[in-house]
Amino acid sequence: MKVYGYCRISTGKQNIERQIRNIKTEYPEAFIIEEVYTGTKISGREMWQKLMKYVQKGDKIVFDSVSRMSRDAKEGFASYEELFCRGIDIVFLKEPHINTSVYKKAIQTGITMTGTNVDFILDGVNKYLMALAEEQIKLAFEQAEKEVRDLHQRTVKGIEIARLNGKQIGRAKGTKIEYESTKRKKQDIYKYSADFNGTLRDKEVIKLLGICRNSYYKYKREIKNELKWKKESCMSCKQKSIL
Repeated sequence: MKVYGYCRISTGKQNIERQIRNIKTEYPEAFIIEEVYTGTKISGREMWQKLMKYVQKGDKIVFDSVSRMSRDAKEGFASYEELFCRGIDIVFLKEPHINTSVYKKAIQTGITMTGTNVDFILDGVNKYLMALAEEQIKLAFEQAEKEVRDLHQRTVKGIEIARLNGKQIGRAKGTKIEYESTKRKKQDIYKYSADFNGTLRDKEVIKLLGICRNSYYKYKREIKNELKWKKESCMSCKQKSIL
């Protein structure tokens, strides 16, 4: 049985570390999968699609919250049902009442039939309990979808107010923000990778730092470009000093 932690942010500007920290606190053994994807649809997420193909019966997928799985109620519930039917355990740290273990318990602990005339009543009670469990799951995904709509409306209103007040919207052209979490990861890669200042192979560094392959190789490219830029800058400064 393997444990996967799925962490998703909408843009590179957001910080994914909180999700990772929350999952690792409860499941230290979890293999973290990171994804940056803008939009509510599941179908466009590359890392999620790979996970859906790779995950096996008996495995566990952990989310910080239901919104990280999906903010589209219809798609979210469909994915939930698919994983449940495949025997994959789903855990939501912030909404534990809709974990698959709770849904499974509702099925397994139904009222036992008696073989008498009252069975039609008991059967109705069992169906009601199942419908209630499904309704709770759907409601959680619908709430996540509503949060997206509300956020979008607030953002649009905020941008419009800012424009009316003459404020610049977004960053100035050509500027780039690098967050502390990204800097730390790149520092660790530089420290441990045999391509830089360390002795470990790529797969060993990925396992040590607990980051996905795509992010790892992206950071490596950025480090190489930064080192190249620094080297070229130093050579340029030396030439100027000679002249």
